[in-house]
Amino acid sequence: MFARTTSVSVLAAVLTLFPTGVAAAGTTEHSKVVSADPVNTTPHVLDGIVNAIALVGGTVVVGGSFGRVRDAGSTQTLERDNIFAYDLATGRVLPGFAPYLDRPVHALAAGAGGTVYAGGEFAVAGDARTRGLALLRLSDGAPVTGFDAQVYGGTVTSLARGGSRLYVGGDFTGVGRVFRVALARLDAATGAVDPDFAVRPGTPRGGRTKVQSISLSGDRLAVDGNFTTLDGLSRPQLGLIDVGTLPARVADWRTDAYAGRCLDVFPSYVRGLDFAPDGSYFAVVTTGGPAGAGKMCDTAARFETYTRGEVRATWVNHTGGDSLYSVAVTGAAVYVGGHQRWLDNPLGRDSAGPGAVQRPGIGAIHPRTGKALKWNPTRERGIGVKAFLAHRGGLLVGSDTTRLGHEYHARVGMFPLP
Repeated sequence: MFARTTSVSVLAAVLTLFPTGVAAAGTTEHSKVVSADPVNTTPHVLDGIVNAIALVGGTVVVGGSFGRVRDAGSTQTLERDNIFAYDLATGRVLPGFAPYLDRPVHALAAGAGGTVYAGGEFAVAGDARTRGLALLRLSDGAPVTGFDAQVYGGTVTSLARGGSRLYVGGDFTGVGRVFRVALARLDAATGAVDPDFAVRPGTPRGGRTKVQSISLSGDRLAVDGNFTTLDGLSRPQLGLIDVGTLPARVADWRTDAYAGRCLDVFPSYVRGLDFAPDGSYFAVVTTGGPAGAGKMCDTAARFETYTRGEVRATWVNHTGGDSLYSVAVTGAAVYVGGHQRWLDNPLGRDSAGPGAVQRPGIGAIHPRTGKALKWNPTRERGIGVKAFLAHRGGLLVGSDTTRLGHEYHARVGMFPLP
């Protein structure tokens, strides 16, 4: 365990060598696996759950369902309404960023010019009326004038920004005055709906159509959710969209991997995905309950991005009956988080089968072999990890529990690069 002064100096050195930019999932490559010893500078979220993390320059933005935060080493409680920000190098909570979001935040994405996009269930942000999606200034937390993207008929679950475009996923039925079901592309500056992106998820497996997660890499947008079709084409729970064409269209990439059923309480079970830094492959994680080695319930899997036609997973790693919710791919590792007890456990049924390795709450998988790496910091399991963000200095983690790497790190932590 680092002493506090040591962890600050180590992190400062890392940031000097690798200056921070705008970090997003699937954009940061690591040459090594991160340390299993988390830094001691991250602040603590004292209640609720962290659902999303974004990095804008040297500022970490954290969103979820919570009301109280505290600097590391401090006894002073700070009131924050489902969102706050802190300095990556020092861990100090930003005093000026305290917008009022009346309901949970589920997604964040870095904006331009010291701003951040927040998506979720909220209907208010500061003095301006918003619904589900807001662009906020880091300097004072106020909504950015000129960005207007009212979300109707549901909520926002996922965001991905690529240059001047903002991709939005959720279970909504419209953005502004434009009909869009669960998926839309907006002008990143104004929030106007892009008419050249109208791919529609459909035929949901239970309930209303929902996009659970999205990830963007180059000309490909990966989407998962409870849909079974994209623009009428069979894409059970997972598909790729070619965003390099005008208009955008469903890519010639299809898998039946997630067409099977898991437990009845999980009609849809794909939960998270992330592209590799070079975009050549991506990883997907699921819930679903114990169902045996022949199904994709409670698994992590790798898929190749530019394979055409019917695609099979390159590898699959089973937990043996525990949910995975988040994944981050850095090239050196595929990090997975949930409330799992094991990895390498295809024969487990809520038990450790032959070859299973203990990886409570967090683990890392070899990108090529699909087997668990030795990295095993552990975490208090709880509901699970809901947010990962790899950046040039390490890996940020957001969850609902207070023990990470055998230390007290309430709901937010960071593993540095060694």
